Amino acid sequence: MKALVLSGGAGTRLRPITHTSAKQLVPVANKPVLFYGLEAIAEAGVTEVGIVVGDTADEIREAVGDGSRFGIEVTYIPQDAPLGLAHAVLISQDFLGGDDFVMYLGDNFIVGGITGLVDEFRADRPDAQILLTRVPNPTSFGVAELDSGGLVVGLEEKPKKPKSDLALVGVYLFTAAIHEAVRSIEPSWRGELEITHAIQWLIDEKRDVRSTTISGYWKDTGNVTDMLEVNRSVLETVEPMNAGTVDEDSEIIGRVRIEAGARVSGSRIVGPAIIGAGAVINDAYIGPFTSVSEDCVIEDSEIEYSIVLRGSSVTGVRRVEASLIGRDVEVTPAPRNPSAHRLVLGDHSKVQISS
Repeated sequence: MKALVLSGGAGTRLRPITHTSAKQLVPVANKPVLFYGLEAIAEAGVTEVGIVVGDTADEIREAVGDGSRFGIEVTYIPQDAPLGLAHAVLISQDFLGGDDFVMYLGDNFIVGGITGLVDEFRADRPDAQILLTRVPNPTSFGVAELDSGGLVVGLEEKPKKPKSDLALVGVYLFTAAIHEAVRSIEPSWRGELEITHAIQWLIDEKRDVRSTTISGYWKDTGNVTDMLEVNRSVLETVEPMNAGTVDEDSEIIGRVRIEAGARVSGSRIVGPAIIGAGAVINDAYIGPFTSVSEDCVIEDSEIEYSIVLRGSSVTGVRRVEASLIGRDVEVTPAPRNPSAHRLVLGDHSKVQISS
């Protein structure tokens, strides 16, 4: 069995972060989202992994390498444009051959991994097995319709009037039957080859399509709100550790992970939280569910329920919360006089100002 991991896409909902970074590499608890998926695949006993890459291919290659650190062997598959999940399958046929495979969206996060799902598929080998979960906003997802016996009878991509609240989670399992399906469908109104259309083709052809509804934790980390929520969920499981330096004037409460070379002085950190290698925390308060990446500086400031990426600094700021701060960012207080806000903002930015 092989795995196909999708790591293309523009990440428009995470802009401006994704103007300069692949969305799959934005860290959760100081580890890229993509890495959690690769670890889950390895834990399920799948070692041959194809990663579909787009404009951020170089960054993905640099981060993942040959896959040996995860116990897998990686083949990179270029996709010229994000033309749909079924298109990713279509261009990956040489890699996949006639083998069964699991398709995993690289920006999705599933607590507990996929080992049970893979084992179930290996035992029964339906033509397709999809993962479903109930969501409050099904219009934003691919949606499945089940009959009274629980069999999949229909799929729709982002329907205006959903027939159920069962959304497709970003993990799919297929036999080689899916290759005929992706060759048999036409692009949708979005100009993409939709995987929902390919699975619907299998249903219409009376192939064996099964579903598993999960009640556990799943998130598509495509926007800031979900990214912060996944960060919160992962930090709930963090094991306390101190490989850095904490002075006697500091207070560490709860599950806090302080990585090698980090220095904490005159500060209060309330877990769950993680402080990255080489970070400096000085006269600051770090509140729960906060991830501070490597080589950051948080000084004379308060920050909570946030993610701060590599090399950034927050200095002299009274309170920051529910924020995603990119790499090499400087956050400082505005001058008191004249009383004005000075902004340099990229495309698609969102700013909230207390007047």
